[in-house]
Amino acid sequence: MPRLIKKLSKSRGLKPGAVVFVGEQKVETVRIHIIDYDETNLDEKEVATVEECFPFKETPTVTWINIDGLHDVQTIEKIGSHFDLHPLIMEDIANTGQRPKLDVSDQYLFIALKMLYNNPDNGEMKSEQFSFVIGRNFVISFQEREGDVFGPVRDRIRKTLPRARFMNPDYLAYSLMDAVVDGYFSVLEALGERIEAMEDVLIGNPTPESLETIHELKRELIYMRKSVWPLREVIGGLERLESPLINSATRAYLRDLYEHAIQVIDTVETFRDSVSGLLDIYLSSVSNRMNEVMKVLTIIATIFIPLGFLAGVYGMNFDTGAGPMNMPELGLPYGYLLFWGLALLVGGGLFIFFKRKRWI
Repeated sequence: MPRLIKKLSKSRGLKPGAVVFVGEQKVETVRIHIIDYDETNLDEKEVATVEECFPFKETPTVTWINIDGLHDVQTIEKIGSHFDLHPLIMEDIANTGQRPKLDVSDQYLFIALKMLYNNPDNGEMKSEQFSFVIGRNFVISFQEREGDVFGPVRDRIRKTLPRARFMNPDYLAYSLMDAVVDGYFSVLEALGERIEAMEDVLIGNPTPESLETIHELKRELIYMRKSVWPLREVIGGLERLESPLINSATRAYLRDLYEHAIQVIDTVETFRDSVSGLLDIYLSSVSNRMNEVMKVLTIIATIFIPLGFLAGVYGMNFDTGAGPMNMPELGLPYGYLLFWGLALLVGGGLFIFFKRKRWI
């Protein structure tokens, strides 16, 4: 489960721009994947060293360099040094607790996002830091681990001919952000199913485990809101940005992506209200069950009140021989049976009365 608050940064006390990995190491070795293409040709490969990425800085083709693994700060520093990234940008890349943001410079754009997906084992939401740099002819992306939501983007680059749209790095960057937002919808769909299932459980048989699940859903939605809300500012700022790195043709796609981000935010807010309603349903269901228990106990006690009265009266030690009015019925040959008959009559009468009142 994603944490609402990251651990204190290891870079506290260091000078600004010091590249220190902050987060949990999720891969053993750094993996570098390169897709280099023009309108008709494509070269896709994995490279063993970061230096093999350097020639793509000034090529006439478009290059997507994807780096899996942020714990190796030397790789980030080498990439940053060769592609002229500001030290503060490299610091943000290595910090997995970075808030979604957009940084603008004359030579490149830097965007940091949260990539969300569902754990295939238990369906819980997982989070991963994703950041990328948009240059004149390249996009460099950084991820915490192998595996992402960009498979459809890679397939489109491989199969689409000619690649006129992808010849602009800003459109490639848009495609990556669009895949991230589509991943949000997948996460929301799974959350919606969990919320609906929990509603059925709460109405039928709420348990203490149900309360734990409600709080888990609440934490996930709070974290998702924290991740998605700044995304609206990032996409909106990118769409309004006056920069040679953003083509006018891409702005229409960015506006559409902005609307998708708003839709995600609205859905998150709706789900938050639904989860708050789940807590009310849980408390109401528990209260109703307690009321039912108290009602049954009250009915039982009410039935036994007159029976206890009868038992108390006939349990008194009166001497029947002292006079004709000293409980003469104690001397009847069938007095014991008469007592139980009276007790059953009173108890049965009260039971029928409660039944007709629909109290039981």
